Amino acid sequence: MKESTSMRDFKANFAEVKEGLSRKEAVEEANRCLYCYDAPCIQACPTGIDIPSFIKKIPSGNLKGSAKTIMAANPMGASCARVCPTEELCEGACVLNHSTKPIMIGDLQRYATDWARHNDTQLFQPLQSNGKTVAIIGGGPAGLSAARELALFGYEVTIFEAEKEAGGLNSFGIVSFRLPQAISFWEVEQVRKLNVKIKTNTKIGKDISAKSIMNQFDAVIFAVGMANVRKLNIPGEELEGVFDAIQFIKSTKSMPLNETLSGKNVVVIGAGNTAIDGATCAVRLGAKDVKIVYRRTQEEMTAYDFEYHFAKQEGVEFRWLTAPKRFIGNEEGKVVAMECVKMQLSERVEGGRRLAVPIKNSEFIVEVDAVIMAIGQERHQSLIEEFELNHLDGVVQVDSTTFVTSNSRIFACGDVIFGNGKGEAMVVTAAQQGKKAAYSVHASLMSRASI
Repeated sequence: MKESTSMRDFKANFAEVKEGLSRKEAVEEANRCLYCYDAPCIQACPTGIDIPSFIKKIPSGNLKGSAKTIMAANPMGASCARVCPTEELCEGACVLNHSTKPIMIGDLQRYATDWARHNDTQLFQPLQSNGKTVAIIGGGPAGLSAARELALFGYEVTIFEAEKEAGGLNSFGIVSFRLPQAISFWEVEQVRKLNVKIKTNTKIGKDISAKSIMNQFDAVIFAVGMANVRKLNIPGEELEGVFDAIQFIKSTKSMPLNETLSGKNVVVIGAGNTAIDGATCAVRLGAKDVKIVYRRTQEEMTAYDFEYHFAKQEGVEFRWLTAPKRFIGNEEGKVVAMECVKMQLSERVEGGRRLAVPIKNSEFIVEVDAVIMAIGQERHQSLIEEFELNHLDGVVQVDSTTFVTSNSRIFACGDVIFGNGKGEAMVVTAAQQGKKAAYSVHASLMSRASI
């Protein structure tokens, strides 16, 4: 079937923004590395990738060895090559910052993992079963990383995933022009090929009960991530044209959003990485004017700096110290305007940031055709309670070392334990937590077996 012009344009608009390195560029960049003995870049990487080692393998042509070094430490290494804030982590720690410029570690990591992906390389081999079984609830970065580690210990692992495909945020929640789905799906296949069972379209409480899982498996890792975007609980949220940012981004992973944003005025509420993704998606869907509205200032913004600068380059306007008060609709029930109020920061601190309070009589109206809500996500609280786990407002409580929950057979990792000032929500952090949770499961089950 011939592809339509609109679909071709859509694919072009959502094609990966940054090109990978050529062979010549990769070798030249790799040869700049000093291969430090006590490499600070390794210390700065949450997953502890042996960065000098993987870089050194590139000029010699050992790209499989390079990719394996990366993926052994970080099962999400191909995705992280694209979405990690490398300038704050490994590249930020590079000793060459003091003389020239840091090694482009992220680009070299992408070069090696792209080679493995394009050459359909299976980096790890399954082991003979040790007879123990582990269930993992959630097939995102944390769950997949835990599954990979456990499979390499010989466990029979089953992932229960509610979506139609595994990969979580990497597959559905990050825009394609930064992280194409093919990258995430390749990482999923690397895990699946270790004889890990991935049961998609499977919801706990509907397709299988928590009790059944507890009866069938020796241990459980809870890695469910986050749910939909929170509601603001202001008038007009039900109007047509008011979108959940996660669902909005997800829709662009497979098809255009019926081109409803062409020539439109779009406002995004929030200033995290998801808000940036929503705004830049809107630009690429043809929006005429895109604004990000945030109740605090740039200093309190949670988006990475490189995300912020990318959005500015895409033409996104930022309006600080501004909050929505209500959405206004027309007779057809479509959003046409938004009443906002100007804010100011108080001395009171909430969640590590100063509290924003409205300024009296500062309301004003902004004309809009669409609103994208990106103010943080809700928790899977009912699911947490089905497993009877202790939590604080949906943040599962765990031992900071072992990741064990209030149930000694259940461990938790990833976004489900992030919040209330604890942890840092990054893909690389989730991957490391998944690994650590797997090690704790292994230690727990082996100690039980020796009794």
